[in-house]
Formats: sequence, C-alpha cells, structure tokens
Amino acid sequence: MSRFDHLTPLGPNARNRWKVGEGAADLVRTHAPPRPAEIEANPKPVRVDLARSALIVIDMQNDFCHADGWLAGIGVDVMGAGSAIKPLQAVLPAARMAGMPVVWVNWGNRQDLANISPALRHVYDGAGAGGGLGDAIGPRKAPVLEKDSWGAAIVDELEPEPSDIFVDKCRMSGFWDTPLDSILRNLKVDTLFFGGVNADQCVLHTLADASFLGYDTLLFEDASATTNPDFCMQATLHNARQIFGFTLTSDAFVSAIETKREGEHA
Repeated sequence: MSRFDHLTPLGPNARNRWKVGEGAADLVRTHAPPRPAEIEANPKPVRVDLARSALIVIDMQNDFCHADGWLAGIGVDVMGAGSAIKPLQAVLPAARMAGMPVVWVNWGNRQDLANISPALRHVYDGAGAGGGLGDAIGPRKAPVLEKDSWGAAIVDELEPEPSDIFVDKCRMSGFWDTPLDSILRNLKVDTLFFGGVNADQCVLHTLADASFLGYDTLLFEDASATTNPDFCMQATLHNARQIFGFTLTSDAFVSAIETKREGEHA
C-alpha cells in the first residue's frame, strides 16, 4: 500500500482539489477531460472546452429590470433590460446541463456605503437630490441596490440554483474589489460567457477586465441588453468582436450544448 493511498480530499471544489493525510500530501489534481463544443459565433465560429467554461450573469436585478425598481423610478425605460430575461431562461439550463458553473455577479452595496466613492454616488444622482445608491426610492421604497434588499434581488423570472455562485460588486466591473477572479481560478475555467445588463456598462466592463486578466470572452447578443440607445449596444457588440473575443446568440449556445450532449450519448 502506498503512503499516498486513503488520503482525504482537500480543496474548494472538485475542479481544484488535492489530497492530504497525517503522513503525506498528494498535490496531483484530477483534471476533467476536455469537452469540446462547436458554436456559431461572430466574427467566426468557435470551439470551446465546456469543461473549462463558465457562465457569468450580471445585474439581472429588480432595480435594473423591474417596473418598481430604481431605474424605472427615475424615469428610465427598463423594457430594454428585460429583453435579456427570455434568452437567459434558455441559456441557464443549457449551461447547467453542460456542467458549466453559473456565476451571478450582482450589484450589492454595503448598508453604510463605506466603500462607495462620491463618483459612484454621482451616477444617476448628479444633482445630489437623493436618487442614487442606497437611497430609498420607487414604489417599494427599497434602498437602491443594497445587499439583501428587494432592489438588489435577482428578478423572479430567473431562478438561481443552490449550486450557483454569487458575487457582490459595487463597481461597473465585477472584478474590482470582489473575489470573482480568485473564484474563477479555483474553478479552473478560462472561457467565460457573459449575459445580463447593462451590456454597454457593467457587462462590458466586466468582460473587458476578464480579457485583460487572460480569460477568453464571449458576449451574448440577446441574453445581454441595455436601457440605453441601440447604438450603445451595437458599439458594445462591435468592440466585443474586434477587441475582446466573440459574440453569439442564445440559440447558437443552446444548439451547441444539445448537439454535444446528443453526441456524448449516441
């Protein structure tokens, strides 16, 4: 019997785990075999490894998407943001079926706003009149994007699962002042699919930082959306394709997952 037999698994998840015991430590990780899947994308088709991919869903929250939320309460038409819901309803189960981690990156302020700068408070409250982060506005008088508040909650149409991962952010990018990068590295993923709102703001800035950190990035054309004019969305898609990686539709993603699953069970 080897001294490396009968050791105890140690690690944050099955993707990054080694074994340890009183008299030995086995640092050899068990890596999942590649699961390549071909996806129609822009500007060219791609083949990705589903075993090293994750889905990042950003800011699909009441304050951004609901008629009683913050943005609607200050006069923003949130219909555009809501258009990402139906595509995400198809993308989420497909990602889970493929074994991809689902990471919800949601705006969630501290109650005391201790790490929120004046520049961030200025967003949507340029006159300082009390319509910004942490203020109780709208029909429900929920504090804007405060962690655990109704406004910061994910919209009812999208249902997280217990195995999903949640990251609170308080910047346009989900990587600043958060554990997102360390979580993704512990998951041993390097290809990220992005959906959510607003495509030209928090989604794009998180995607850009992911690219700068060395991740491969793909942006959903329909499972991401914005409340801003269409030219903002078109510019975002252009930059995603030209600078950061690729764009794709929810239908193309779901089709690729289903084709892969059928091939594995043939």
